[in-house]
Amino acid sequence: MRQLYPEIEPYDSGLLDVGDGQHVWWEECGNPDGKPVVFLHGGPGSGSSPAHRRLFDPDRYRIVLLDQRGAGRSTPHAGTFGTDLSTNTTHHLVADLETLREHLGIDRWQVFGGSWGSTLALAYAETHPDRVTELVLRGIFTLRQSELDWFYEGPASNVLPDRWQGYLAPVPVDERRAGGLIEAYARLLADPDPAVHGPAAVAWSSWEASAITLLPRPDLVERYSDPAFSLAFARIENHYFVHRGFLDEGQLIRDAHLVAHIPTVIVQGRYDLCTPATTAFDLHAALPDADFVLVDDAGHAFDEPGILDALIAATDRFAEAPTASDDEATR
Repeated sequence: MRQLYPEIEPYDSGLLDVGDGQHVWWEECGNPDGKPVVFLHGGPGSGSSPAHRRLFDPDRYRIVLLDQRGAGRSTPHAGTFGTDLSTNTTHHLVADLETLREHLGIDRWQVFGGSWGSTLALAYAETHPDRVTELVLRGIFTLRQSELDWFYEGPASNVLPDRWQGYLAPVPVDERRAGGLIEAYARLLADPDPAVHGPAAVAWSSWEASAITLLPRPDLVERYSDPAFSLAFARIENHYFVHRGFLDEGQLIRDAHLVAHIPTVIVQGRYDLCTPATTAFDLHAALPDADFVLVDDAGHAFDEPGILDALIAATDRFAEAPTASDDEATR
């Protein structure tokens, strides 16, 4: 069973001005001459963490992490109530990745994304397929209506009825109707009263944290319940979900043929409650040449043992593939 690589510190980092008053935090670690890879965090709104650096062999990879608009160390931070989110869309994030790639002088890179990160990875690769060497995707999420309805509108409560009560708690009884909870939360999170938007943010974030692992992880729930983290996380997620990811219904799977030539690994936990396996199956049907790993004893989180093993197996294998410079030399 593979383990995370040892802890590592960045050798370079900064805030990149991407326009619209937004500054995106980025960092690089590993081997400056190694194979470029960019890690795309989930949420949207969760930010990257030091553990994410450890998914890649630091001797063979030039590892790029970033915090997407409004999240983590990027500014302005969505955890400040009233921060404008109008220029925080999937299309803006795809453009930010291109701006960062050019800023770092990278010709082509591997793109690694889990959960919402898989959404952004697909959106980016389908827009810029010539810039992607490989795709590693985990916990597949494409923001189809059925996916949003499953986790945020009620059906998942059949598996976690006790935790669902915490999600419902901030919502007035007369607004607890199927198909209206995401919109109800949008109103709560936009309320200027901290006594309204604060508990709503914690409830939204805690519901997700309580469902992302096969077995309970109180440490995750505690982190997601932190008021500073939860407000940014909930506001950004809800903003994207209200707007259906700023995507056409089914767009990412519909357009998967645009990346069919890119070597791809899809890793999915069978008991993933946040992003059920049916979406991964649909993506694999659209990308039949991709390697599909269904982990029987796992949920959603990247660091569950079977998922972690499959992810590191993928990055280790792709580390041996030609780098951008090697590939160019053979053209």
